[in-house]
Amino acid sequence: MNNREIAEQIFLAGIKGVLPGKVICDLISIKGSLLRIGYLSFDLDKISNICIVGAGISSAAMGHYVENILEDRINTGYIVTGYSHFCRLHKIEVAEAACPVPDRNSFMAAERIRQIAVNASENDLVICLWSGGGSALMADYPAVSSPEDVSYMYGLLMKSGADIREINIILKHLSAIKGGYLAKHIWPAKSVSILLSDVPGDPPDLIASGPTLPDDSTFDDAIKILENKNLVSEAPIRLVNYLFEGRQGKWPEMPVTSDPVFGNSTFVMAGSNKTALQASRNEAEQIGLTTFIVTPELSGDVSNACTFIIDKISEYKNDDNIKKPVCLLFGGRTTIRLTADGRGGRNQHLALSAALQIKHIPGITLLAADSDGNDGDTGMAGAVVDSETVNRALESGIDPESFFYRFDSFSFFRAAGGHIYTDRTMTDVMDIIIAIID
Repeated sequence: MNNREIAEQIFLAGIKGVLPGKVICDLISIKGSLLRIGYLSFDLDKISNICIVGAGISSAAMGHYVENILEDRINTGYIVTGYSHFCRLHKIEVAEAACPVPDRNSFMAAERIRQIAVNASENDLVICLWSGGGSALMADYPAVSSPEDVSYMYGLLMKSGADIREINIILKHLSAIKGGYLAKHIWPAKSVSILLSDVPGDPPDLIASGPTLPDDSTFDDAIKILENKNLVSEAPIRLVNYLFEGRQGKWPEMPVTSDPVFGNSTFVMAGSNKTALQASRNEAEQIGLTTFIVTPELSGDVSNACTFIIDKISEYKNDDNIKKPVCLLFGGRTTIRLTADGRGGRNQHLALSAALQIKHIPGITLLAADSDGNDGDTGMAGAVVDSETVNRALESGIDPESFFYRFDSFSFFRAAGGHIYTDRTMTDVMDIIIAIID
C-alpha cells in the first residue's frame, strides 16, 4: 500500500471504533433484573415503563442496538434522525428530518419527544440517545416567533464562523426543550442520556444542545455572541427581540445545575473523537508507524487549525530522535467563514490548504475527513493530499490556488483526485485528520 491508502485504512479503523453497534453493546447489558448502562445500574423490577427518545445522526442506529438488548422491555419510543440515516425499528418509532438546518419534520419531532417526556411517570425510566445533529433534528421555537425564523437563524449561524459552543448558547435560549428543559418535562421520572459526542472536549451540555443537562449560560451571553458576530441586524427581528426581552427578565433562564430535576437525570458518554483516535492509533501501530495522538480538540478557524497541523508536522519531521515513518492524529471540529460561493467542506478546504503548504516538504501525506461521511454536505467524507498534489494538479492544467480562494475544494478534488468516500457511516464524532511523515 502507498501512504494515501494507509491513511485511509487508519481513518476507517477510527470510524469502526465509534460505530453505534460497538459503543452501545460495550455500554449496555442486562443480567437478571439488573440493567447496566455504563457505570449506572437500574433494577428492572422497580421500573414501570422504559421509554426511548433520541435525536441525532447516529441516534436511530443507536436505537437499533438498544432495542436488540432491551427487546420487549421497551414500552414506547421515538427517535428522529437525518434523511438517509433511517433504519426501521420494532418498538421505537423512527422519523427523519433535516440537518443542519431544521425543517417541518424537525419541529414535529420536538413536539413528539416533548409529549413522551411529559407523559412519563415517577417509576418510569427514559433513555435518551443524543448524537451530532440532534439540535437541528429536534428543533422548536418561541411562541412569539415561527419555525421559519428559527430555521433562518440556524442557517445564519452555520455561515457565521461561530463555533459550536456559541451556536448552542443562542439556540438553547430560543428553545423550550434544549438546555435542560426536556429534563424538566421528564421529571419526576428518571432519565439517563447516552451521548455520542460531536463537540470538541466532549462537554455533555453541548451535545444535541443538552436537552437533559443543566445550562449556566444566559440571555446576555447569547446577545453578546450575536453582537460579536455582527448578526443582530441580520437575524430575524422576532428572535432578537425575544433574546433582549429575556435579558430584561421577561423570559426564564435555562435550568441550572442546582435545579432539583437533575437529581433524577444523569448521562454516560458512549463514544467521542478520543475513542476514534485511539482506534486509529491502534491500527497505525499495527501497520508499523510510530504514532502520536496530538489532540482530539481542534477547534476554531480552519486556517488556524491547518497552520497548527503543519507546524506539528514540521516539528516531528525534523526530530531525528523519532523513528520514521510517523503518524500524527488530530481530531475535533473547525469552523469556516465562507467569503465565496464555491462548494466544499471544512475538511476538503483544510486538505487543499495543507497541500499548498506541503508542496515543498517531501514525504508528507495528509488526510482530513468527517467521521459521518459527509463533509459540507458534498457526499464526500473529505480528501487526502501529499507533497506532490499541487505539482500534479498544475501539470494537468488545474490551478489549486484559484479553487482555494473560491472556497471550491470539492471541485478541485473532483478534478484532481483525492476524495475520500465512505457513504453514510451512521456515526458522528467530528473530524479525523491523519498525517503520515516519511
